[in-house]
Amino acid sequence: MIQDIQDVDPAKPPRELGHSAIVSVEFEVYGQVQGVYFTKYCRERCLELGLGGWVKNSKKGTILGKMQGEKRYVEQMISWLSKTGSPGCRIERCDLLNLEYLRRPEFRGFTIRF
Repeated sequence: MIQDIQDVDPAKPPRELGHSAIVSVEFEVYGQVQGVYFTKYCRERCLELGLGGWVKNSKKGTILGKMQGEKRYVEQMISWLSKTGSPGCRIERCDLLNLEYLRRPEFRGFTIRF
């Protein structure tokens, strides 16, 4: 589990990618996050930031997703997932998994999966 995108060392971006490195990370948000339009607001925020990926409700009551885009925008979205969320939600924590650097995003757009 990755607590912060800054904690990742093994996946340092190649030098040629510089500050606009594309990162990919999976996330799981815990707390009162279902039934409060979390996936809808998450999708809207990711689209505003130019991120690609997906989000969905899990059977265990969490929110699961994967996002990809410029590192600085992924970091902003991690903050939103960890602290802000949708109106009416109560976030306990946000776990980050499988962070990696990409040469180009794998997703176009951001979808809500069912």
